[in-house]
Amino acid sequence: MFSSDQLVQAAAAARERAHVPFSGFKVGAAVEDSDGRIYTGCNVENATYGLTVCAERVAVFKAISEGAAKLVRVAVVTDASKLTPPCGACRQILWEFCGNIPVVMANLSGGLESITMEQIFPRPFDASFL
Repeated sequence: MFSSDQLVQAAAAARERAHVPFSGFKVGAAVEDSDGRIYTGCNVENATYGLTVCAERVAVFKAISEGAAKLVRVAVVTDASKLTPPCGACRQILWEFCGNIPVVMANLSGGLESITMEQIFPRPFDASFL
């Protein structure tokens, strides 16, 4: 398993590839699977905004498409002064594909915090309701 520093570094590197011509708000994410592999993603904006995809979802979908079976951690990196948690849509995807994993939030100023999905998404909707 990688250290939080390595996961954050991978997310920070992915952040640099963000396509954000409208907001200028670059986000990088990295998810780690149970085999220790890291999959990264960055946010990709679209002029319609509704078709914009967040970094966390890119990383999760990339991991799934590349055969990752169990995702065990995610890191999210921005340049905001306040540490930035995943948005609501990303929380839903993270919960469905990862469950109650650690979420490491970091910024370029050295801020770092780790919380669990249950802490930021206490009453998720999932397949148990179907």
